Amino acid sequence: MRPRVLILDEPTAGLDPKGREQIFGQIKEYHKKTGSTVLLASHSMEDVARHAKKVLVVNDSKLFAYGTVEEVFSRTDELVGMGLAAPQVTKIFMALKKQGFDVSTQVYTVEAARRELLRVLGKAGGRNA
Repeated sequence: MRPRVLILDEPTAGLDPKGREQIFGQIKEYHKKTGSTVLLASHSMEDVARHAKKVLVVNDSKLFAYGTVEEVFSRTDELVGMGLAAPQVTKIFMALKKQGFDVSTQVYTVEAARRELLRVLGKAGGRNA
């Protein structure tokens, strides 16, 4: 049986980081192999930022936002107001910005953080690694 839509509710809850990545790897492989749509409910914004192509946020049974990770997470303050934590890396870049550093706060994954840090270091005369 291959459903056209696979709905998963917190499939990695309670797992350690290695277990989380294994599950997400299996989900991605399933999607790639079958072409099925995968809907994933999660409170982990880190997981959402790393693995989702599109994000749908529901608040009080109403659609709050739908779009790409960048589109939805650009509303971080509103998401936090609803009880959803921004990804940790986003919080770090927001804190850096508040301290006066010239960094983007539109950073949602470790890879995006790496690119942004290299950009900033390059502007400051640092070497790109």
